[in-house]
Amino acid sequence: MKKFAIAAATATALTLTLANAAFAQTQATQAPMMLAAGEVTEAKEDVSDTWITTKVKADLVTEKGIPGTDIKVETNKGVVSLSSTVAVTDSQKDVAVAIAKKIKGVKAVSADGLKAE
Repeated sequence: MKKFAIAAATATALTLTLANAAFAQTQATQAPMMLAAGEVTEAKEDVSDTWITTKVKADLVTEKGIPGTDIKVETNKGVVSLSSTVAVTDSQKDVAVAIAKKIKGVKAVSADGLKAE
């Protein structure tokens, strides 16, 4: 009976030690998870700019009379910049700017990089 009591006490002590170690590990891993949550917020902003760029580019490519494949689109914090290596007319430039301004999330449009004919 005495051996059983010693074995039970030893098992309990080991169990408590392991439980405390597991608890300490759980708490230690929660802090990086909180940090990762902050990084997700930054990623959402990047995705928003990426979405705006993709949507503007898609709308430019599908618009008739616009050289959409030749217009480069970049977005930074909601500001869309349009540029091209080929010349576009003033009316094409105006249409491209209007298309970009219609996209949700666009704060401003710069078409300084579009070459005029």
